[in-house]
Amino acid sequence: MPDFDVIIIGAGAAGMMCGARAGAHGKSVLLIDTAVSAGEKIRISGGGRCNFTNIHCRPSNFISNNPHFCKSALAGFSPQDFIALVDTYKIKWHEKEKGQLFCDDSANQIIGMLRSECKKSGNRFKFETQVLDVRKSDTGFVVTTNKASWGCRSLVIATGGPSIPKMGASGYGYKIAKQFGLDIIEPTPALVPLSFTDGFKAALKELSGTSVDVQVRHGKTMFEDALLFTHRGLSGPAILQISTYWQAGDNLHINLAPGVDILAQLKQARTQTPKQSPGVFLSRFMPKNLAVYLTQEFPQTRLADMSDKLLQALAARVNHWQLKPAGSEGFRTAEVTLGGVDTKELSSKTLAARKVQDLYFIGEVVDVTGHLGGHNFQWAWASGFACGNELA
Repeated sequence: MPDFDVIIIGAGAAGMMCGARAGAHGKSVLLIDTAVSAGEKIRISGGGRCNFTNIHCRPSNFISNNPHFCKSALAGFSPQDFIALVDTYKIKWHEKEKGQLFCDDSANQIIGMLRSECKKSGNRFKFETQVLDVRKSDTGFVVTTNKASWGCRSLVIATGGPSIPKMGASGYGYKIAKQFGLDIIEPTPALVPLSFTDGFKAALKELSGTSVDVQVRHGKTMFEDALLFTHRGLSGPAILQISTYWQAGDNLHINLAPGVDILAQLKQARTQTPKQSPGVFLSRFMPKNLAVYLTQEFPQTRLADMSDKLLQALAARVNHWQLKPAGSEGFRTAEVTLGGVDTKELSSKTLAARKVQDLYFIGEVVDVTGHLGGHNFQWAWASGFACGNELA
């Protein structure tokens, strides 16, 4: 007889939600994690206040080789469902912007809530425990760790992806998937700052720490949010969002003054304030140091002395700035992972592997990646909930 009905490898957001649900239905559950405590990524998220969901979360906020895969789980457990759970624990929260919900106090409240739900359901935890081997048995699976071996009827992989390795993240979940013959969509860093060559980094050095609201576009995908110049390249919400779509070698198209026709404004200013310099003019629409940077290659003269051709070139530099990043900062700073276990290998309703009975994959380890702003946590809650109910 197996030691547990369910073993969950990974005691993060998806793993704890799954364990709490399965335990609530009377299943014996063991959660295993290499970390010293549960929910390490939850703890550091949202600046320590956990952007735990987004009230506008919908399937269009996710990227996957199968964009329809996430629909069933998201429909089965909505942002409102998670908010109701948070309210039950009297955790105070607020909406920051664009539907993003944060704890008023600390992300530890969300971890405490999930631990309480797991405790009520009789879940057991084993921390600082490394899985060495997983194999199929006549009664389910045997999981061998550096501490002991346990048998279970059902095995759930909730290990996340390799983003933020300092938190103990790894690609171990992909190894298990490959062991059982499941395909993997190549994992890449997502929601990650973009970096540039040394020459361009030097040119941008004086802009480090400067933030500006922009529209950034890659192909047909566009986000409007803040861009932050760093000593390595570009970051901020707009860049993190577009990084999930950007591919090496591609240009980014950035509008540094969204909603403003800079060419029309320049022509008007040339008539009305002809003695104004282009740098002073642009500082009306952006931080002064950015205005200086954008105009340094143009004649340092009055607007009255600038030709239509020069005005057009300057306006294009603002409204249609094209940049080619050298790469991203990689998994070291990526908030999530793009790619993972191929969704064609899984049931969209239960997250069960189609080829292997009683094997499940949930959360970030699956090829479902959300936009910035609480969507990835909502996928964790929803996929964990769907799987936990199936295990009942």
